[in-house]
Amino acid sequence: MNKQELEFNRNEDSMRLEVSHIKQYLAKIALGGGKKNIEKIKQRGKLTPRERIKYLTDEESAFIEIGVFAGYEMYEDEGGCPAGGTVAGVGYVSGRQCVIVANDMTVKAGAWFPITGKKNLRMQEIAMENLLPVIYLVDSAGVYLPMQDEIFPDKEHFGRIFYNNARMSAMGITQIAAVMGSCVAGGAYLPIMSDETLMVEGNGSIFLAGPYLVKAAIGESVDAETLGGAETHNAISGIADYKFKTDEDCLDQIKKIMAKLGSPLSAGFNRIPSILPKKNPEDIYRIFPADRTRPYDMLEIIERITDHSEFEQYKESYGKTILCGYARIDGWAVGIVANQRLTTKSKTGQMQMGGVIYNDSADKAARFIMNCNQKKIPLVFLQDVTGFMVGSRSEHAGIIKDGAKLVSAVANSIVPKITIILGNSYGAGNYALCGKAYDPRFIYAWPTAKIAVMGGEQAAKTLLQIQVSSLKKQGKKISEEEEKRLLTEITGRYDKQTTPYYAAARLWVDAIIDPVDTRHIISEGIAATNHAPVTARFNVGVMQV
Repeated sequence: MNKQELEFNRNEDSMRLEVSHIKQYLAKIALGGGKKNIEKIKQRGKLTPRERIKYLTDEESAFIEIGVFAGYEMYEDEGGCPAGGTVAGVGYVSGRQCVIVANDMTVKAGAWFPITGKKNLRMQEIAMENLLPVIYLVDSAGVYLPMQDEIFPDKEHFGRIFYNNARMSAMGITQIAAVMGSCVAGGAYLPIMSDETLMVEGNGSIFLAGPYLVKAAIGESVDAETLGGAETHNAISGIADYKFKTDEDCLDQIKKIMAKLGSPLSAGFNRIPSILPKKNPEDIYRIFPADRTRPYDMLEIIERITDHSEFEQYKESYGKTILCGYARIDGWAVGIVANQRLTTKSKTGQMQMGGVIYNDSADKAARFIMNCNQKKIPLVFLQDVTGFMVGSRSEHAGIIKDGAKLVSAVANSIVPKITIILGNSYGAGNYALCGKAYDPRFIYAWPTAKIAVMGGEQAAKTLLQIQVSSLKKQGKKISEEEEKRLLTEITGRYDKQTTPYYAAARLWVDAIIDPVDTRHIISEGIAATNHAPVTARFNVGVMQV
């Protein structure tokens, strides 16, 4: 076995181990609040949120779960909040692609943590950007009171959900709410602000104040069913539209409603019959280096995602540290912008490091983004970027100006953008290649992703210098051993904050995906974006600089 084959084998072993870790974490998260809590809801005749979604969505159709790692390792003192207490994603119901949000009643009775609010707002954002119908499967005790100050009063907190309900109604986006458990206090507005409300008898309830609070507030004794059960809201208040005996009956009615929706709008993105990649997508495991400092050819990754492994390069001989070009992914026409990780030679003969954005590559990518907007072709960004080139040569050549052109093009782009973070995503490179701040319609990470303002080693040494300098100013002497200990401590803390799990927990990315699923994930994302016509005019802004 030669040296290259050994490296490929190491790469494959490393990536398969990373993917195995994802599957282990997902299996644990899928248990929600644990087996005991699942058993309790089963005794009440309920399905779990994932069972509800599986029953609701079309057989053998794609369900792309969003935010499954939301809250991961964030609320350990509170007993955890798996998946942010909500199972959500984009799937198909009666052949119609839609957003589905299901409270997980096994996690603190479906109470809303801060990350729950952020996740629900993200799902509504996806629905509004892509004009997708929304189905809410409601089963929640309301705001998690011990953390109410972090979920209740601010602009992007709990109340924004209902603000979005109203906006979506004005936009003509269908919203269906199935109340399959508790729906309390402020949360009671969500189903009522939806277009149709369904309730399950015996389990579903809607009220601003539950029986205990009513007793405390006005002295009235009333049971939950009489106060706000399915019979009450169907026959007396008129708040609900349908009532059902079981979860399954309720979900069947949602399928019937969805089957009668009018045809969706279309952005008209070009699609032809799909052709599988000529090169095996599983080769990605072997190509992508286990050692993140090692170079690799991004073109080899692209050719394992695109139809027939074809990629028409734009300005192939110019700005070589960014690859730009046209391709098809599962039949969809796309424009791809990706960092090249091989060291290349510029037009002037200068060697350029892979993963770094130089003046010419920034200029090239900005022009390509403009072209895709002109042609209404969705953009796919593949990030493995360490940032913009620094130093006197780059500064004198106007790297800030060229970088501003690229960032402006990304910010002003009106065609949908889908971002995949393969490896490094550092500093302004994250922005220039459409990081979270630049409104990608969907953003995903491979398990090898690292998101940070700079590389771990650089950051740790910088932080160490600051800390040591501060201690010395206080008159404290730092031994070499103490410096090493501090460096190890800082590095460990920083490295943890750069993992894809840390990012996914905070919804900086929508999900962590198996690299071989990249093609499928992108295709489903473009299918979602195709519901929202592109009508605005691309604003060139500082592009004229």
